[in-house]
Amino acid sequence: MLIFIPVNLEASHRLRLIPDFMRLRAFFYLFLAAALLTSCGTTPAADAARDRVSFVGLKNFSSFSKANGTNAEEIVLTSPEIKASINWDELIVSWNVPTGVHLKVEARAIYPGHNTKYYIMSMWSDDPDHFPRESVRRQGDDDGTIKTDTLVLNKITDKVQLRLTIGGMNTNTPLKFLGLSFCNSKVPAEALKPNRAAWGKTLEVPERRQGEYEGGGGWCSPTSLSMDLAYWSDKLHRPELNRTVPETAHAIDDGGWGGTGNWPFNTAYAGSYTGMRAYVTRLSDVAELEDWIAAGIPVIVSVSSYLTNDRTSGQDNGHLITCVGFDKNGDVVVNDPGVSVKRNVRARRIYAREKFVNAWKKSKNAVYLVYPDTATVPKDRFGHWDHGK
Repeated sequence: MLIFIPVNLEASHRLRLIPDFMRLRAFFYLFLAAALLTSCGTTPAADAARDRVSFVGLKNFSSFSKANGTNAEEIVLTSPEIKASINWDELIVSWNVPTGVHLKVEARAIYPGHNTKYYIMSMWSDDPDHFPRESVRRQGDDDGTIKTDTLVLNKITDKVQLRLTIGGMNTNTPLKFLGLSFCNSKVPAEALKPNRAAWGKTLEVPERRQGEYEGGGGWCSPTSLSMDLAYWSDKLHRPELNRTVPETAHAIDDGGWGGTGNWPFNTAYAGSYTGMRAYVTRLSDVAELEDWIAAGIPVIVSVSSYLTNDRTSGQDNGHLITCVGFDKNGDVVVNDPGVSVKRNVRARRIYAREKFVNAWKKSKNAVYLVYPDTATVPKDRFGHWDHGK
């Protein structure tokens, strides 16, 4: 008995250890797989972020073919086929050109079987008495249409070709920057992990309210832009960037649409200043706004007009506000130009995170990014903005 008892105890002990060891090993491999997935960014939210929106920023145009325009002072630049990293059905093109340059931007989608016509995305000028500054209506056909400043296709593709007719002064170096924001509207946005480095941080962006100006009832976009440029005026010690709201509204008014909410016109005006970069893009989640705030760069955001007035029905024309920070709970701090002047409400507001996210869905998370060329932009995890020089 004394001989067999130790043997049986040892065997029994091994039998108890084997299942525990196997369970621990299984848990280890599951943990390792989850860690690898997270480190590689292949979570469902990360996949959605990559598949839903994509951005291409161009600063070198040597691959564009060059031809003479119809008018003697004009040149025509035609891009090669540009392949996006996603399948897309919406495109927004924005540009930065010096003052004195006018521009017609056209785009056509490329399919395996055919190409669409060239749609006129925009007609831009800082002097509409000399050349139009307007969006072009009634361009729809079987392939798609232009909705103010956005090419909306009926079927997805991954390629586009651009044609730019450029005239006016400075035609030797007419283009500073060209931005293409692609979106697959069928892919839903997913919440990303918050960047808590931005929580409790508010940028000192001057507050302005559109209702303080005669005719300013629809000036949410130029008011937001003037606040943003005033911020950079203070930071860079450049007084020429601090323009009044009426001056800004006059500089971006869309003669074809009849308003100041044309997204690329706002960024074209901001980007016409020396050393400034400005463009329209779309993000995936409020966490990416946190990335920009953490970097010290405010972001102009296109949201539902319901956000300001707490409505849930009726006409919603959209609204532009400037994201300036986050409170300690992760709620969004903004300068909202649409607040009541009559009740003397401050432009500085805090909106609950979920409420803000729901309002932002109206524009499919569109933003204006405006900052100096020399700024250090946040890490672009998903290909949603320009990477700098």
